[in-house]
Amino acid sequence: MLHHETTPPVEDAHPDRADGERDTVIGNPASRIHPDRDDVHADPWSIDLERIQFSPYFSRLSAVTQVVSPSIGNAPVHNRLTHTLKVSAIARVVALQLNTRAREAGEGDVCNATVVEAAAYAHDLGHPPFGHLGESTLHRLARDELGLADGFEGNAQTYRILTALDVVENAPRGLNLTAAVRAASAKYPWAPSVAAADVERIGPPRGIRRSPDGAYRVHKYSAYDLDLDDLAAAREGVDAEPLRQSIEGAVMDLADDIAYSVHDVDDFYRAGILDHAPIAAEFRGWLDDVLEWRERDDAEVRAELAPGAGLERLRRKMRRDDPWIADDEAFLAAVSDVDAEMVTDLLARPFDGSLTAERRLAAFTDRWIRRFQESARLRPLDTPRAGPVVLSPWAWHHVEVLKFVHKRFVLSRPDLAIQQRGMSRILARSVRALGEWLDDDLDRARTPRRLRELIALAREQYATLPSERRPSDAEAERLARSRGIVDYVASLTDSQAFALSEAISGRADRLWALGQRL
Repeated sequence: MLHHETTPPVEDAHPDRADGERDTVIGNPASRIHPDRDDVHADPWSIDLERIQFSPYFSRLSAVTQVVSPSIGNAPVHNRLTHTLKVSAIARVVALQLNTRAREAGEGDVCNATVVEAAAYAHDLGHPPFGHLGESTLHRLARDELGLADGFEGNAQTYRILTALDVVENAPRGLNLTAAVRAASAKYPWAPSVAAADVERIGPPRGIRRSPDGAYRVHKYSAYDLDLDDLAAAREGVDAEPLRQSIEGAVMDLADDIAYSVHDVDDFYRAGILDHAPIAAEFRGWLDDVLEWRERDDAEVRAELAPGAGLERLRRKMRRDDPWIADDEAFLAAVSDVDAEMVTDLLARPFDGSLTAERRLAAFTDRWIRRFQESARLRPLDTPRAGPVVLSPWAWHHVEVLKFVHKRFVLSRPDLAIQQRGMSRILARSVRALGEWLDDDLDRARTPRRLRELIALAREQYATLPSERRPSDAEAERLARSRGIVDYVASLTDSQAFALSEAISGRADRLWALGQRL
């Protein structure tokens, strides 16, 4: 385990709080992994925030897909950078509102707004080219072709960037962030090898599912095996139960959900992609027959194609996955509100680029974000699955219905699926070609220097794992090669990934498109 210096944790200022809520430990100023001369000049969390903001990994987000690639000409959509900026703005407001309410109740601050902001700026650093499509493709390639049991996960890649791949003066690797910021950046604070006993203790958190055979399936996580010890060290000084987010991490996660649910509507309404007719038919198809939908059996609803079936499947999924908060009347209210304010009022009038249309869209976006921000609250300690900060039941149902519109009427479009299949092939071609190049005894020395450095870094990390988890030398070499390839491809922008794929396939006109990336 990496050396981790700590001072005694801050005591909970309100151990007897009647409502079951609690203050959080907001981090130890001295809790960097390595000595840092800047610690004496400014508060450590502001230093962390600046390091993330000035990171080249942060800059590349402007050229990485959120939903539709920013490399597509004239696409009026968010990229990962604009999404991140909005998440950070929402997260800071939520943090400050939580602290204001705590002070009004005669208590101390419950979270550190700067730590929240830093975690929000960092939260998407690990996203590979082409968004979630790239993430699923790299995971499949990493696990099935490169032999990495922990595959690829954007959240785990974020933590890896912060603690291993990025660089800063006076630290051998990583940005040398405080424990508070490292812990807050872990949206899913576990590795794929999480213990079943820990899951049973709190119920499967979001990111871990229970399959029909009773086994738990980890599909979201924030640390690969190489980086797990660092995450465990970061969480030692944080007031969080096993598998629970820190309060700062929960605020970041909640803000991400808010931004995702509202700004994707903004994007695709502007682009003319949210077609009013089928969306209106879906909402009316469910609202007009609410009681009839509830009486139908699950198999029938799963097979149904009529308008309204998608919303009914969503209602049942929410009740199945989150019975502690899912409520039929709250779901009905959410569908009714979204139908009235988005489907009937907003989408019924196509976006024409006029100031009137801009004003109408801004009013919709601001109103919904403000509602969601104001609904955030600390959760009761016995609430299953949720993090320490949650949306009110009203807001949670509304967020889920807004996200449904995006998933059903944008992500499921055949034209998007066609483009995504092509993007998947671009990544697969690059991963396989780099592996073949590394296997070429006659030409291995000409592989990109950055790729060889990333392999060396992974090799060093495998060599320092605890003995019970350390692979043999031969296995470590194979794993380091695989992890280095994944780290290399994942760090590209959309256009760089395309250029690498074309250049490595012999396209002469793409020869210099990668610039200094190699």
